[in-house]
Amino acid sequence: MSCRNFFEKQYMNRKNFLSTVVPLLSTSAAKDAIIDNGILEDNSIKKIPPYLKTGDTIGITCPAGFITLEEITPAINKIIEWGFKVAIGSTVGKKDFTFGGTDEDRTNDLQQMLDNKQIKAIMCARGGYGAVRIIDQLDFTAFAKNPKWIIGFSDITVLHSHINHNFGIATIHSKMCNSFPKDWAMADPVQIVTIESIRTCLAGEKMQYVAIPNANNRMGNVNGLLVGGNLKTIESLAGSKSDLHTAGKILFVEDTGEYLYSIDRMFWNLKRSGKLDKLAGLLIGGFKIKKEETEAEAFGKTLEEIVLEKVKEYKYPICFDFPVGHQKNNFALKCGVQHNLSVTIENCSLTCQ
Repeated sequence: MSCRNFFEKQYMNRKNFLSTVVPLLSTSAAKDAIIDNGILEDNSIKKIPPYLKTGDTIGITCPAGFITLEEITPAINKIIEWGFKVAIGSTVGKKDFTFGGTDEDRTNDLQQMLDNKQIKAIMCARGGYGAVRIIDQLDFTAFAKNPKWIIGFSDITVLHSHINHNFGIATIHSKMCNSFPKDWAMADPVQIVTIESIRTCLAGEKMQYVAIPNANNRMGNVNGLLVGGNLKTIESLAGSKSDLHTAGKILFVEDTGEYLYSIDRMFWNLKRSGKLDKLAGLLIGGFKIKKEETEAEAFGKTLEEIVLEKVKEYKYPICFDFPVGHQKNNFALKCGVQHNLSVTIENCSLTCQ
């Protein structure tokens, strides 16, 4: 049974639900070219996609790992509650080993959503791995002319970085469908507020984030475009068409399931590739550190020591424990949008301008 037929069967008796779910209209195959960077010289192109209004459509697709329709139903219900319609991609419910369908399936599904003018934002259903396998097969021509919000994090850092590097278009780094709770009455307050921050971003409302003070923070007040994402993914994109440019920007990074020595190596990559030397500011999000199996394998440096070693000759502000990453405290952030970062002894605040 296809995903679409399954959906219709399960929700045929839920008229209100079905009335807000719309099918994808485009069936065109993905193009095989990437738009030339020269398009950025066109001043008519808007770098910040239009904010959403009631009745707009959000597409859900799986450019990386697989997920079932049942698993994204809580997200569908919440998006509808926010006043938006939902377009369910053909990759939802598909499985090719760990992926949400084959590379061709995932390319075609995301391409349809990029090209479909009725879809105003695209939420990636989950992360995992797979976006880098399809990024060079996507054609961003229509997207560059009519930008829309791309939403997700972790492996979706590939899309954030590629879009920022090549087109300068803002995207939303945030939780995805697999983070929405089944029972909101039982959900953690932090889980609720961070998911609601996605709606706040999409609506264009003012965004301000406050982090708990950390003794290792470096004071300062700066302005800059916000960029970043998963540290391992950023490292893997170095030197490619999707490389992240950080000069003059506020960089945020996070990661999960990595040993301290691996995190150290990734920060050396940032330093040696020049990504740390001209920053406006640095935000260190959540890092779920993998514990060494034996004491003999202990790395000997904390996360804070690893970071401060790499930035000791620079003067920009640094904030540790910023609320972003593979954790409940993972707020939606607008990448490619101007922010103010203020780090004082009392607190660290990031405000979207």
